[in-house]
Amino acid sequence: MDPITNPYAPGAGQRPPELAGRDEQLRTFDVVLERVARGRSERSIVLTGLRGVGKTVLLNALRSSAVRADWGTGKFEARPDQRLRRPLAAAAHQAVRELGHPRGDDVDHVLGTIKAFALRDAPTGAKLRDRWQPGIDVPAVTGRADSGDIEIDLVELFTDIGGLAADVGKGVAFFIDEMQDLDPDDVSALCAACHEISQSGLPVIVVGAGLPHLPAVLSASKSYSERLFRYSRIDRLPRDSADRALVGPATEEGCEFTPEALDEMYAVTAGYPYFIQAYGKVVWDVAPSSPVTAQDIRVAVPEAESELAVGFFGSRFERATPAEREYLRAMADAALVNPPAGEGSAEGSAGAPSDETAYVRDGVSEREAVPTSAVAEVLGRKPQSLSPARDALIKKGLIYSGERGLIAFTVPHFGRYLRTQS
Repeated sequence: MDPITNPYAPGAGQRPPELAGRDEQLRTFDVVLERVARGRSERSIVLTGLRGVGKTVLLNALRSSAVRADWGTGKFEARPDQRLRRPLAAAAHQAVRELGHPRGDDVDHVLGTIKAFALRDAPTGAKLRDRWQPGIDVPAVTGRADSGDIEIDLVELFTDIGGLAADVGKGVAFFIDEMQDLDPDDVSALCAACHEISQSGLPVIVVGAGLPHLPAVLSASKSYSERLFRYSRIDRLPRDSADRALVGPATEEGCEFTPEALDEMYAVTAGYPYFIQAYGKVVWDVAPSSPVTAQDIRVAVPEAESELAVGFFGSRFERATPAEREYLRAMADAALVNPPAGEGSAEGSAGAPSDETAYVRDGVSEREAVPTSAVAEVLGRKPQSLSPARDALIKKGLIYSGERGLIAFTVPHFGRYLRTQS
C-alpha cells in the first residue's frame, strides 16, 4: 500500500495508536479537573509503566484536556543531570501566561516570584553570564521563593501561582515526564509542595509519568507520598483495545485487516502500543492490498524487528558498559521459564516459575521480574559483586527494582532481543 499515506508512521493520524484503551484515565482526569475547579481537594496524579506503553502520549492528552478546561499548563521532562528549578520555572512561566489573567500587580508579583525561584538555580557568587535568565520582564521578588532551600521555595512558588489561578477561577497543572529521574531533594520538595497545596485547597496539581518504580521513589522521599498521589499503572493493551489501535488508523485510509491478521499482530506485539505502531508501519508498507492478511504480517515481522533492534533496543543496549551488558544478558537468561534446549539456563538458575509470566512467544515464556540471586547464579558470581553493574543500569533507566531482591527490564521484550544477539 502507499507508504505516503501510512497512518502508523511517526506523527501520522489524528489520534496516535498509543492512546487507544486509555479512556478510563482520560475520564478520571476530567473529574479531577472539575473537582479542583470547584475548590474541592484532590490528589495529584502519577502514571507508571514500562517504556513503550504510551505514557508520554497519555501525558500530552491529559495536558490537552487541561488546556480545553482553560487551565494554565506547563510541561517538562526530568533529567538525571538537571535540577528542578530551571525546567519548573519555565513551565510555571508558561502556565501563568496561559491563565490569561489581565496584566497587573498580582500577575507581576507571581512572575517576579517565578523569576526569583529560577535565579537561585545558579550557584552563589556566579557571574552574570553564568546565570540563567528566564525571559521574564519584571524584577525578581525579594524574600519569596529565593531562600535557596528548594522545599521552602517550591511551596512558596506553588502557593503564589495557586492564589493567582484561584482569583480567576481556573487551575494550573504541571506535567512531568520521566519523573523518576528527578534529584532526591527535588522529589522531596515536590511532595512537600503537593502536600501544602492540598491542605490549602489551591487549584494546583502535578501530573507525573515514569517507570514502574516511581511510587517507590516517592515513598522513599516522603512517607506520606501515597496520600498525595493517585497512582495509575499504564500497561499493555487488552486485545480489544489493541485491535482498535491497529484498525482505527487503517479504516480512515480505507484498509481492513482479516481476523487472522489481527491474531497474528497481537501475538507479535503482545499489546504494547509502541510495537503496534512499529509493526503496523512496516505491515502497511509491505502489504500489497486490503485486506491485510496474516501472511502479510509474517512477511513484515523480520523487517520490523530489524528496525526495532537498531532504534528501540540497540540504542539502549549501546549505553551499557561491557560489564553491564553481561548483567543484562544474564537477566535475560534468568527470566526464562521454559528455555528451549541449549538456550539460557536450566530451571535451577531462576528457580520455579512463581512469578507472573510477562511474555510468551514461539513456546518460550519469561517472567517479568527475576531475583538478583538468579542473575548472580547465571554468572557464577556473588550477588554483592554485581551491585555496581545493577545500580548503574538502574540509573541509566534500563532496569528497575519494584521490590527488594527483584529486578526487571524497563523495556518490554528486551530479554528476547538480548538472547538474539551474539
